[in-house]
Amino acid sequence: MSESREIAGLSIIVTGGARGIGRATVERLARAGASVAVGDLDPDLAADAIAPFGDRVAAARLDVTEPASWREFLEATGHLGPWDVLVNNAGIMPLGSILKEADEVTRAIFDVNTLGPINGTKAVAPGMVERGHGHIVNVASAVGRMAVADGATYSASKHAVVGFTEAIRAELGPHGLDVSMILPSVVQTELSSGIPALKGVPSVTADDVAAIIEGVIRRPRAEVWVPRWTQGLMKAIGASPRVLQDALGKVGESGNVLAQADPAARAAYEERARRNAR
Repeated sequence: MSESREIAGLSIIVTGGARGIGRATVERLARAGASVAVGDLDPDLAADAIAPFGDRVAAARLDVTEPASWREFLEATGHLGPWDVLVNNAGIMPLGSILKEADEVTRAIFDVNTLGPINGTKAVAPGMVERGHGHIVNVASAVGRMAVADGATYSASKHAVVGFTEAIRAELGPHGLDVSMILPSVVQTELSSGIPALKGVPSVTADDVAAIIEGVIRRPRAEVWVPRWTQGLMKAIGASPRVLQDALGKVGESGNVLAQADPAARAAYEERARRNAR
């Protein structure tokens, strides 16, 4: 991985930058002196996010599932490039039993969560390779390593992001690119509304994750969990025999935390997340 670097002067793309982790990341990077392009399906909300930061920050509509939308976004924000860092953050998390999940919702989860980072990498990484440097940061999830019930498709989509990230690290590293992935646990954003906190696990805010992303851009690392201390614990559990993993999941309630989500508290988010899947 590369040596420590300053963020001031870097040109950075953040997808899903109008809300939650994305917005907190945009605010941190802009305050640190970066030029930031914010991509989001809601350009008005994205414009509100960048309003305090002047001409160094720009927003444009971006549908991460569509290669054509990536081309339009890069054309609209190209005055801030060439790009040093791509933060693939956009994601959705509709929850529920796989037996009741509509086919269009299944496709939407993979389109946004998995194809989004793939499309972004294909759109932005060629220029980085041409210049001999760059950094791709993929926001995955702790469930990309440790799957949970009632989020089967979401877990699968984030497992795919983990695999994709590890593969492109091997592929793009020889060309001078850093590739990192961030694996947050339950974060206090609209996406996780109604999901109970895990016992013994401190709550994580969007800014906590944004701080980790900022730190990873300053000093690239392959994989960082949020909170950091969960990485060793989860990897130890993952290396345990299946019978022990199942027992620990039942004791710690981690295996069914998504199944315990409050439907009323999630109603507004679920409606918005599913809207584009219709």
